[in-house]
Formats: sequence, structure tokens, C-alpha cells
Amino acid sequence: MDKRHLRRMKTIQELYAFFFANSKRKSRNTLVGSIVSKSPELDGYINEFAKQHGADELSKIDLSILRLAVYEMLIENKTPPKVVINEAVELAKEFGGNKSPAFVNAILGGLYQKHKQHNDK
Repeated sequence: MDKRHLRRMKTIQELYAFFFANSKRKSRNTLVGSIVSKSPELDGYINEFAKQHGADELSKIDLSILRLAVYEMLIENKTPPKVVINEAVELAKEFGGNKSPAFVNAILGGLYQKHKQHNDK
């Protein structure tokens, strides 16, 4: 398995576990710590495209996958967005429910289109 995919899997697992840990707990993983610290900003992007559900209503695993993907797309900005979206959909297939892959794809696709249009101006 690809090292980047494994890293993303571990990150998703740690983000998911963070929901159930003491909020004062610090992660040794700097990526997880950075994502957690930027959660309000990331959730704002997610909420914009998850019209029927706010970030606080999403399944914890879907929210973890989306936070990582939005972080990679808009903050890290090292990986092409289409690769990030594809990876997030694959993670949703592995960890999420039956509707998770389509949901994750829709949210990230909308975000990508808006971000692409904003950068094209």
C-alpha cells in the first residue's frame, strides 16, 4: 500500500479517536494537531457545501475524512486537489458508510469548483 495512503489512514484514525479523547489531550502527530487547531475554519468550508447537515451533525468518520481533505486542499496545498478528492473518496469507502463516498465526493467537488473559480479570477 502507498505510504501516503497509509499516512492518511493513520491521520483519519487519530482524528476520529480525538473526538472521544479529553479535549485537552495533545496529539504527537503534528498534522493531527494542526487539523484540530484549524477545525473551526475547516468546518466552515464543510458547512458551506453540506447544506442539509452541519459539520457537528456528520458522522465522526466522515467529518475526520473531510477535515483532512479540506486541510490538504486549502491549507497544505501540496497535493493536486483531484488527488486529494480521490484519496478522500477511497478512505470513505474503507471507513465510512454506504453513502459516505458519494457524500465526501459531493462536498469536496463543490469546494474544488468554488476554489478553482476563485483562483481563475
